[in-house]
Amino acid sequence: MTSRYLELGVDAHKRGVELFEELVENVAPYAFATVIREPGSNEGIILHVDGAGSKPIVAYLYHMENGETRWYRGLAQDVVAMNIDDIMTVGAEPVAFADYIALNTLRLPKRDVISELCQGFKEVFDLLSRAEDEVNFKLRPVFAGGETADLPDQIRTLDVVGFVLGKVKLEKAIKGDKIPEGTLIVGLRSGGKAKYERRENSGIMCNGITLARHCLLSKEYAERYPEICDSRSKDYFGRYRVDDYLDELDMTVGEALLSPTRVYAPIIAKILEVLADHVRGMVHNTGGGLTKSLRLGNGLKYIKDSLPPPDPIFLIIQREGRISWREMYETFNMGVGFEVLVDEEAVDEVINIAESYGVEAYVIGKVEKGIPNLNEVIVRSERGTFVYKRRPSGST
Repeated sequence: MTSRYLELGVDAHKRGVELFEELVENVAPYAFATVIREPGSNEGIILHVDGAGSKPIVAYLYHMENGETRWYRGLAQDVVAMNIDDIMTVGAEPVAFADYIALNTLRLPKRDVISELCQGFKEVFDLLSRAEDEVNFKLRPVFAGGETADLPDQIRTLDVVGFVLGKVKLEKAIKGDKIPEGTLIVGLRSGGKAKYERRENSGIMCNGITLARHCLLSKEYAERYPEICDSRSKDYFGRYRVDDYLDELDMTVGEALLSPTRVYAPIIAKILEVLADHVRGMVHNTGGGLTKSLRLGNGLKYIKDSLPPPDPIFLIIQREGRISWREMYETFNMGVGFEVLVDEEAVDEVINIAESYGVEAYVIGKVEKGIPNLNEVIVRSERGTFVYKRRPSGST
């Protein structure tokens, strides 16, 4: 079956990225994030880059429809969460953060947009500062500035990206090379409302947004704002407007698509503080959805057979877009935004820590030994059994 996502020009498998691997001096090839050795020391450096994907287009639509620029503010949290939660999968502490904002200044009021993003960064950094009071772990990076580019000939709307520098002692890094058979997988919910969040979260985070907005939003948007899509891709074919309220979501469609990516850092910091010796690996379920763990370890089977029900946003996307369940699981997090691979005796405490922050957690599966130089994710659900495979980066 043809991938609906690929028809829109987005490759969830990110084919081609592997061409860079031989250039990267990665001292932890089986880890979730790239770790390089700081010259002359026993510390590892993680320099990570990620952005808000195509979420800015949804914020742009809201802005065009109602004249309010406040919808851009949450993109700052998306960018910070996508970066910091990724580097924490190896146990790293964030040191410094920089941003990159590219705008079409002929369509967007530059100062107003930057003002909202600036406020958004302030809010998420304040959140991290407050969380530091409860753990012996550095969570707030120093803001090191960034770059704002006026690119009306290149950018249709805007792009928001972040860069984070992290550090970890190499002997303490979670490298993914010691994941024994029988390790349990605890999934942390992506939807709902954590105690440190201001409102309910749909759970969609930052991935699959291109597919979601084409499935859900009306074609009238593409007609009125041709800058939000490419004429060579499939048109918008949904039946909703951004401000349509759905009882299933308990929010509008636009609010669901723009729900800021959850910052898991406070929860992960507490887990590492209490249970570091029992944590075998961690996965941030961003691009690749529930298949993201394919990049962790070597010769492992990740059996995910006790997944919680997907959040409503995913059910609506699947229904409206008629997307195969196989593609849904490898595109979206399906309600599990972060995974902690942990020894059985520490499972209850991991769940208790997550729930103390107001985030539901569940044992969603286990790790089995597989074939050397091949990782597998096997999703078993009432919608079918789906097998995904990948050669790990460090395999020969």
